[in-house]
Parts: sequence; structure tokens; C-alpha cells
Amino acid sequence: MTAATDVVVVGGGVIGLTAAVTIQQRGARVTVLAADDPADTVSTVAAAVWYPSHTDQDPRVLRWAVETHRELGRQAADGVPGVVDRPTRMLLRHPYAEPPWWAEACGDLVAESARAPYTALLRFTVPMVEMTPYLAWLRQRLTAGGGRVLRRRVRRLVDAYDTAPVVVNATGLAAGRLAADPAVHPVRGHLVLVANPGLTVSVRDEDDPAGITYVHPRRYDVVLGGTYQRGVGHTAPDPDTAAAILRRCVALVPELAAVPVLGERIGLRPARHGGPRVEMDPDPAGPPGSRLVHAYGHGGAGVTLSWGCAAEVADLALGG
Repeated sequence: MTAATDVVVVGGGVIGLTAAVTIQQRGARVTVLAADDPADTVSTVAAAVWYPSHTDQDPRVLRWAVETHRELGRQAADGVPGVVDRPTRMLLRHPYAEPPWWAEACGDLVAESARAPYTALLRFTVPMVEMTPYLAWLRQRLTAGGGRVLRRRVRRLVDAYDTAPVVVNATGLAAGRLAADPAVHPVRGHLVLVANPGLTVSVRDEDDPAGITYVHPRRYDVVLGGTYQRGVGHTAPDPDTAAAILRRCVALVPELAAVPVLGERIGLRPARHGGPRVEMDPDPAGPPGSRLVHAYGHGGAGVTLSWGCAAEVADLALGG
């Protein structure tokens, strides 16, 4: 066991890195073991706009969402690379009776009437993250504080105790095998990237009968989506799906007509039936005094829940 490390985080995506940074801020010495470079994780594929997509209402999840919205908002104000506050318009097709369960996190949500086929328009502001510079910033923040990120594939969680007595399992889809959790499953997400014609507002139509539709402008491109294919575990290109995404997004935002297509991104969201698992393992299977904390199963809401979840993970890992 390496005395230079108090906590080892297994997994180098956004959940693992935010947990590592938070734990380090509380005074612990942290090492991250990542099977892939953080820049090559599924986190980089994410559109990464704050929104609890396909996440069930739960008081704990709401707390994570509120805390993450607040922290990312601070980061946007401080000029953290890749983080901006983005005005958002969400079009609804179902009857609107009351604000959605996550509205508390936004603070500025306003509902307006809308033309058919829509029933309402929600206006609110949320943080958006460009993941490549952001993951690099998280890694730099960790290493600047004395932490380490090592490229190492962990075959068994028990092996991580060779690095530290406290292990945080933030392995995403791999947690299904490493934690013997049959509830973990992939959700295939397909995005199209196009040149930005000057858009500054995100637009969503989650109820489009042809498929979820969203338009998220970034500095140099626009993320168009998307798909949410449960149980689909491949990332092979699908030209028909890409074309359908483009058609839906152009219908939603006509300014996108004829803009150049820059590429596609396909990733597997690490989802879990029953919601994210964030808890202490009652049987860590390690040496005396060892501790195992699970933090996986966030699906497409990893960025949205990251900092709030990281605070709870740190409490569990450090006995707070």
C-alpha cells in the first residue's frame, strides 16, 4: 500500500475527477487510476449542458443538481475554461401545470405560452461545459494540489487497495462488472456537430415524437442531438440517425439550414436502473480499515450532478 496516497479514485471521467478534486480540497492525498486518458473518456462526448436528462425525481438527486448548478455558475463567472452560462428555451408538447422538479436549481425559470404544436415555453439559464478544456482543467487542478492521475486499468476493485486504503469506484459502465451490478447498462447517445452561424441560446424539444431534439451552441460549433437508446452498446456510425437528427434540429432552429456539418460524436452513457449508486459498500473486501465508496450510474446527467455528488462522495470517503 502506498503511504503517499490516502484515497484512490478509480475512473477518470467527470464523476471521478470532480470527486478527486473535492476530496483533495478537504486535505486528503489523492490518486486517480484511469483506464484511459481523461480526454478519451465518454465524458468528452457529452453535450454537457446542465439538465437532469432521464433522471427521476429524488431529493438527493435534486440536492446534487442544485449544488452543481451553483458551483458551475461560480466557475463560469470565474472564467474556468469551457464553462459558460447559457440561456435556454425548452418547448413542451404536454400540458403544463407546474414547474418541473428540477426548477429549484435554476432560480430563473419562467413559463410562457407557445404556439401549436407546443403547449408552453420554459425560459431559464444553465451552465454549459465544453468537456475537452474542462477535463484538462480538472486534471491540472488536481495535479497542482499534489494529486496524481495514473493510466492503469483496474481488473478488480480489491487491487486498488494496493494504492490507498480508501477506494472510490467511479468507473461508469465498467462498474457493472467491477461491482457485480446488473442494473448498470449502456445508453447510446448520438450527436452531430455543425458550424455555429451565430447562435447563443440553447433550444430543447424533449417531446418530439420523432426523437429528443436539442440545439446547444458552443464557441465554434453547435451540438445537435440526439438519441437515448437504452441497452445499445455499440458506437458504430449511423448515417440515417445523423440525418434524422439534423432534420429535427433544422426544423426546431431554422438558422441551422445549410450550415456545414463538422462531424459526429457517439458515446455510451453509463446508466443504471434505479438511479445513480452513491454509497458506502458494506463489504469492501479489502484489508482491515479499508473503505469502498461507489459513485456510478449517472447516465446522461454526469456533468449535471457532478459537484453535488462529489461532495457526498467526499463525506463518505473521509468519514465526514
